[in-house]
Amino acid sequence: MAKLSCPALGISKRNLYDFEVEYLCDYKKIREQEYYLVKWRGYPDSESTWEPRQNLKCIRILKQFHKDLERELLRRYHRSKIPRHLDPSLANYLVQKAKQRRALQSWERELNAKRSHQGRITVENEVDLEGPPRAFVYINEYRVGEGITLNQVAVGCECQDCLWAPTGGCCPGASLHKFAYNDQGQVRLRAGLPIYECNSRCRCGCDCPNRVVQKGICYDLCIFRTDDGRGWGVRTLEKIRKNSFVMEYVGEIITSEEAERRGQIYDRQGATYLFDLDYVEDVYTVDAAHYGNISHFVNHSCDPNLQVYNVFIDNLDERLPRIAFFATRTIRAGEELTFDYNMQVDPVDMESTRMDSNFGLAGLPGSPKKRVRIECKCGTENCRKYLF
Repeated sequence: MAKLSCPALGISKRNLYDFEVEYLCDYKKIREQEYYLVKWRGYPDSESTWEPRQNLKCIRILKQFHKDLERELLRRYHRSKIPRHLDPSLANYLVQKAKQRRALQSWERELNAKRSHQGRITVENEVDLEGPPRAFVYINEYRVGEGITLNQVAVGCECQDCLWAPTGGCCPGASLHKFAYNDQGQVRLRAGLPIYECNSRCRCGCDCPNRVVQKGICYDLCIFRTDDGRGWGVRTLEKIRKNSFVMEYVGEIITSEEAERRGQIYDRQGATYLFDLDYVEDVYTVDAAHYGNISHFVNHSCDPNLQVYNVFIDNLDERLPRIAFFATRTIRAGEELTFDYNMQVDPVDMESTRMDSNFGLAGLPGSPKKRVRIECKCGTENCRKYLF
């Protein structure tokens, strides 16, 4: 028996004959003994076996099984008492739920492996059996479409202290704009004014107070399934202070012509992720339908807690700003993050701050009267009832 032990693989005399539970498929109670139908990892469904509870060491899986079971009993029968035998449809639901949870956990690991930002991503669906979205690729920065070039900035600042002793107004001053942040990294410009951050050619270091958006998401966020028919949403797992940077809207940069073509397709599908980059002129659009970051899942609200700003860092082409979301107020841990898809800004700066009042409708032909009206489900007191 000693020869069968392998410390490198964690195999010992004690656990040599242990099997790993993949998930639990069914439940029954005979007299006072509880039994579970176990799907064993690495074995086909045909090899699943009924096991008494005392044989199972998978505490976390047992707790989750009972949590799912009780929640579904309440939904179906308005009671949580577990019967001695489960209805076949209920047992099948629990199997599908277990498979879905494994798929979402795998997707969560994939998202965190691909992210380049500090903030972690968790995924949760306690509402239905919807799994990971298909054909969605997580990216951390713009994906440049065919025929589009992002020109790198040629010069940077020479400041010793960009906040307190800027040379020539630092990078914002070089573009005749104001410094965007306070010493806590909170934006102090009103919505509509552009943000110019220090770039890769600047003399300052990575701890410069004028490097905020480029550091990426710093809060832990959760992609969750909403229970009111709005699909996926995003909530913060940490408190976010007012005026703090939260995330960028990232996707594929395409021309307005391509956006018009895709917009017609998305319109027929009833969903779109097109965001016009019309800070100075409507030439390019960001499409986050298939390539995007966590902002892909942020829902609309008529009373949002996120505000859009145009940001320029290593590319100063005003037709290609980066789109950043900042908190409009203090956001509590556990609160959903939202922005207004039909955002209206200060009329004084309307031409320079349309960021985008046509979000989701970029490239769609015809007048607003001919467009299909999309019902709003945000549920806020000042809901406009329709997105567009």
